[in-house]
Amino acid sequence: MKGVFLFYTNSAAFHAERALKHAGLSVKLIPTPRQFSSDCGIALRLDWSEAERARVLLEEAGVEHALHQMS
Repeated sequence: MKGVFLFYTNSAAFHAERALKHAGLSVKLIPTPRQFSSDCGIALRLDWSEAERARVLLEEAGVEHALHQMS
């Protein structure tokens, strides 16, 4: 199962990618899936098992986000 982080700006998405990769998480920037609404056209995909750790890291980094689960 995968998780998707959505962002308000492209710069937030890029900042999140750098922060999570620096922490050793496997993440990938993707176009925002159609089923999710976002102000930004870029989302960040990762394994759902890493979602909680990633959420904490992004909060610590001050990156506003929304987390959604995908099948």
